[in-house]
Amino acid sequence: MPNDKNIFLMNKFKIGYFADGPWSHKALNKILLDSNLKVKFICARHAKPCQILKELAEKNNIDFLTHPRVNSDEFFKIVGDYDCDIFISMSFDQIFKKRIIELPKFKTINCHAGKLPFYRGRNVLNWALINDEKEFGITVHYMDETIDTGDILNQKVFPITDEDNYETLLNTAYTGCAELLYQTIKLIEKGKISRKKQSKIHPVGFYCTARQKGDELLNWNQPSRDIFNFVRAICRPGPEARTFCKQTEIKINQTELIPEAPIFKGTPGAVLGIDSDGFFVKMYDSYIKVVDWSGLSSIKIGDRFK
Repeated sequence: MPNDKNIFLMNKFKIGYFADGPWSHKALNKILLDSNLKVKFICARHAKPCQILKELAEKNNIDFLTHPRVNSDEFFKIVGDYDCDIFISMSFDQIFKKRIIELPKFKTINCHAGKLPFYRGRNVLNWALINDEKEFGITVHYMDETIDTGDILNQKVFPITDEDNYETLLNTAYTGCAELLYQTIKLIEKGKISRKKQSKIHPVGFYCTARQKGDELLNWNQPSRDIFNFVRAICRPGPEARTFCKQTEIKINQTELIPEAPIFKGTPGAVLGIDSDGFFVKMYDSYIKVVDWSGLSSIKIGDRFK
């Protein structure tokens, strides 16, 4: 007969954690604080394993794995031996096939910082700001063999104001993902979860593509609000918006909208004025104030950005 300690361990809800980066750290810490949950392994991205996850694994006596092909027969056998109740994906970089998705008793779930069925895919916080959204969502959903299309288990929406930028949304999402994921795990553990097909919300939804080098270049021939949104969408810790003046690259990290700025014709990208903490640049419609930039030591009225 098993002793009391073995009975206690057998009753824990066993988790296989596929994860990477800051998205996964707070969530893992919440899971580790729950005595009814047991993380059997952590599988990090293979090319560049997260060292914080590795340290947390070592500190908590959790097996730390990486593998270039999680759908291979070899890896399927490895994770099958852990006899997990559920697999969790948090910012993992490989697409799971059906066999591994359905290996655990309660299958595999993913936490995504997008309001599914919208904002599937990559860099969704950046795109939400670029699109001038007034809110963004975090969704926990069952995984299937396509990207971010599985049934929704839990979703929470957070407001976006003009004071927000990429950094503030990231910080909200780091905490929000951890809380929503943990809440969902507990609902599954207790058998109280319900699921909703994404097609019940919208018949098609949409995907966002990954942002690439070169996408940070500013196009000044746009409305002022579009420029404002673009700059705050990729501000630090993102790549920052880029423009050129006299063959010199300038990084622009923050702009401000000018209340009641008049609409008039002019040259987009032209510097219209300078004050003690920034300068004013013409847009397609009106103008905007640049207040945080680097790469240019001096600027004068009439300079042009391209």
